[in-house]
Amino acid sequence: MPFDCRYRARFGPEVCLTECPTATPLSTFHQARVERAADLPPADPRLIDVAVLDMHHGWPNLGHDAIVHAVQNAVCDITHDLGAVDLGFRVTSYDVRHFHAIPEPPGARHLLYVGTGGPGHLDPGRNDGVSEGSQGITEDPAWERPLFALFDRIRETPDASLLAVCHTFGVMCRWLGIADPRLRGAEKGGKSTGIVENILTEEGVGHPWFSRFAGALPDGRRLRVLDNRLYDLVPRGPLPEGVTAIGYETLGLGGPPGDALTMVEVARDRDGVMPRIFGVNHHPEIVNRPRQIHILRKKLERGDVTEAWYEERMRTLTQPISDDWGDRLLHLSASYTFMAPLRFQLYRLARERAQALGLSMHLDERRMPLTYDVASDSLPVTQRGQ
Repeated sequence: MPFDCRYRARFGPEVCLTECPTATPLSTFHQARVERAADLPPADPRLIDVAVLDMHHGWPNLGHDAIVHAVQNAVCDITHDLGAVDLGFRVTSYDVRHFHAIPEPPGARHLLYVGTGGPGHLDPGRNDGVSEGSQGITEDPAWERPLFALFDRIRETPDASLLAVCHTFGVMCRWLGIADPRLRGAEKGGKSTGIVENILTEEGVGHPWFSRFAGALPDGRRLRVLDNRLYDLVPRGPLPEGVTAIGYETLGLGGPPGDALTMVEVARDRDGVMPRIFGVNHHPEIVNRPRQIHILRKKLERGDVTEAWYEERMRTLTQPISDDWGDRLLHLSASYTFMAPLRFQLYRLARERAQALGLSMHLDERRMPLTYDVASDSLPVTQRGQ
């Protein structure tokens, strides 16, 4: 499966919940959570740190753990290579909005940052707990300025990457000053939830990476995504130089493009192919629907979520797809807009860390399996092409 490690593809979707190869004595995958400075574990040259910007403000969610699992799946597929040279990965989650925990700028510890979704208005100063669209969130906006400073440093550092999902996408648009959040009204059917359609821009179709995505889509433009979107991000005008619109919403399946920006690229890798700073206003991390349903039920059983919260997510995760492409188009979108860029950066970091330590590790992120062939739903495609 495009979103799974080879181990789970072989033994079934739930095996990694109890028997993950990364948790063997090789110990190639670790986790940490930072709410206060004292929580930050010491840097370790044998551990490659990935910073997850947790934007959920303490709300129950599926997205954070899905991102962690996506990293773990990618690490699983190179566990043997990592274990052979005593290297591993550590996902360090920073509670940005609630505790104002901001990762350090790109350097010895972090070169890859991944931002999650989250509730409330995209302007933290407007989350007073009672205003429409704040979703009951009350927060101190003091985290925003240091986070924007971090984004500036990531943009200035050619080897650093930022992948942004949903709420972080909106925050990224605020950082760039390119689009304003607009609460979805009745004229658009209110909150956008479930499986919806986006469309690639001309720039997206001509992009060295997303052109391959376009080539795998039935009509070369329209893609399916899993949505949970309260706000549209509407551009203020033409995007500034260096910022590229990759996708927009459509007004219904097969409809014309709408005014909401849904995918933006800010920078590419050194080869000019893979997006280095990229954000989407959908949930490509929530792609393994059977596994997410299992986790969702466990959350309800433990009393972690309300019945209403559970039912809304369950409706989204169990929504049927009426055409022949089914889940494969969701997998394709998740692969090209999140999973493959994530794996590319993880494998690059592993190769470069090994080299820096004088270790022999035969990995090449440009030739590793990153995406898949939608026709067979199993054949990998490398970053170099099909």
